[in-house]
Amino acid sequence: MKTTFKSLLAATAMSALALPALAAEEVKIGLPSWTGAQAIGHVLGEIVTSRIGGTVEYVPGNNATIFQAMDQGKGDIDVHPDVWLPNQESFTNKYVKEAGTVTLSSNPYEGNQGFCVSKDFASANSITDIADLGRPDVAALMDSDGNGKGEMWIGAPGWASANVNEVKTRDYGLLDFIEPIRAEESVKTARIKDSIAKGEGYAFYCYKPHAVWFMFDVEMLSEPTFDAAKYKMVQPSDDADWYEKSSVATKDALKEVQIAWSNSLADRSPAIAEFFANFALSADDVSGLAYEISANGKDPADAAKEWVAANSDKVDAMLGL
Repeated sequence: MKTTFKSLLAATAMSALALPALAAEEVKIGLPSWTGAQAIGHVLGEIVTSRIGGTVEYVPGNNATIFQAMDQGKGDIDVHPDVWLPNQESFTNKYVKEAGTVTLSSNPYEGNQGFCVSKDFASANSITDIADLGRPDVAALMDSDGNGKGEMWIGAPGWASANVNEVKTRDYGLLDFIEPIRAEESVKTARIKDSIAKGEGYAFYCYKPHAVWFMFDVEMLSEPTFDAAKYKMVQPSDDADWYEKSSVATKDALKEVQIAWSNSLADRSPAIAEFFANFALSADDVSGLAYEISANGKDPADAAKEWVAANSDKVDAMLGL
């Protein structure tokens, strides 16, 4: 009897050694360039590593690259941390609705976007509406390079919102006075600071949540009230002639902003996929994180670590604890 029991234990031990080790929970997080996405991406990563015990890799990329990788489902990129709708609707229609390879969170926060100037510039020149940027006197005050047109930052390269803003600049009748500029967001932030310090005029695409509201005294200009009949936007991913086929002469509707992840993640890292389904931040959460990064110079990873430590109840709820 003893011999048989010892043999059974030995066989069990050998079988256990022969089994492959269970794969660790791991995820690759796509990181677009804007600060809010960087902040949310690192919050996701911090919770995965510190609370789930998984491993994380951050992969820089634009919207198209991240969505394509999630669609392929090979684990090259598993999650997009900051999907703005309807700005990125061309991607969600293609991969969430049509291909069914990507899942969109059902816990969005609210976003609002428009065009801003500093409060001092607005007050000194009676600027309240987007149409005021088309006044020759205002445009001249925004012309920093002497080419006869005022500069207005419309977004970074690769942003769907920048495409919308380029169409808006045309359809609001501003092109004779305003030059739409695409550049990285850090360039815009530096230009805001410089223009305020020098008392110069400057206009830029702005949105909430964002650190800019904590960093500078700025205000959003009014636009024609959102009208779906006057908002026809075709993105470059849908048609090469997007600019000619688009027509936008109205303010954007309020946005829903959420994360999206590859459906293949549920098979590879089920605990992380379940956490993503419960993940939720408020607009104030995102603005605060963005402020710590942009204004206080914190590394996104450090800002995320501090936020997770200070918001354990919120994190517990996301993890179903």
